[in-house]
Amino acid sequence: MLQRTIGDRSVSAIGLGCMNLSHAYGAPPSPEAAEKLLLRALHLGVTMFDTAALYGFGANETLVGRVLKPHRAKFLLSSKGGMAGVDFPDGVKRVIDGSPAAIRRNCEDSLRRLQTDVIDLYYLHRLDMKVPIEDSVGAMAGLVREGKVRMLGLSEVSATTLRRAHAVHPIAAVQNEYSLWTRNPEIALLAACKELGATLVAFSPTARAFLTGKLRDVSTLEAKDIRRGMPRFYPDNYAANLRLLDGYARIADDAGCSMAQLSLAWVLAQGEHIVALPGTTSQEHLEENLGADAVALSAQTLERLNELINQHTVTGPRYNAATQAEIDTEEFPP
Repeated sequence: MLQRTIGDRSVSAIGLGCMNLSHAYGAPPSPEAAEKLLLRALHLGVTMFDTAALYGFGANETLVGRVLKPHRAKFLLSSKGGMAGVDFPDGVKRVIDGSPAAIRRNCEDSLRRLQTDVIDLYYLHRLDMKVPIEDSVGAMAGLVREGKVRMLGLSEVSATTLRRAHAVHPIAAVQNEYSLWTRNPEIALLAACKELGATLVAFSPTARAFLTGKLRDVSTLEAKDIRRGMPRFYPDNYAANLRLLDGYARIADDAGCSMAQLSLAWVLAQGEHIVALPGTTSQEHLEENLGADAVALSAQTLERLNELINQHTVTGPRYNAATQAEIDTEEFPP
């Protein structure tokens, strides 16, 4: 597979986001099916697996740890803290907490669930607006000194926050949403990552299945699917966005690839310091996604894509107002 670099590690240019094996997009697959998918990805050459304390409130880390422990030396393992499930009298709830104590607790819990002595790449999952980034990254740097973590990352942050964090400890990667329909990293983050030597790990590179062309009717989404709360997937907005797909499908045909492969190839073409991180529960889709690293897009094809799908042609913001208030990324004006 095509290789990219994170810190001092070479990894497959297309990794595997493990979240939806336990969390977020409706009912997860059976443990047996999830295990087969993880092992198939490893067999096909994926060398970056991404999880988080939040996903399934620890269940995803437990799954990844159990299945991949025998193969630990073959891949880069990344996880995230600073946002996790916390027990309350009325149940477990998601809490953003970037305090040094919470980060240490999250990391030690993750190490136990992942059945490993060290996490290769450990992200701050969200900036805690109540805690200076210097304090959060300072605590994470302590985990590096103790040998519990090898490299540090940030998720859903701005270029300004990246620079402040990098002044405390080198940041190897920033995991932000990036695709044809989410261009926010182009405002400032992509350039800052390149300048500082950080890799941009692009999550949702297929636009949460929109760019695969396989999700045509949002009414079919399960009740607990997180996309139901995202404005771009509201029925009226999605109907407007679907009108982009006819032209997009023609470009994919002309490029000789599937629509999903086109979206991933576009992401990888935006810079050598970018890794794509799609997720799937389907072995068929996994194999389709991994074929994208062999797709070479001409300058003309890239121009056609950029003109068709961008921040001006997509209808609806990516998050609702409550979620957006938790996010530190640069945003295009409405």
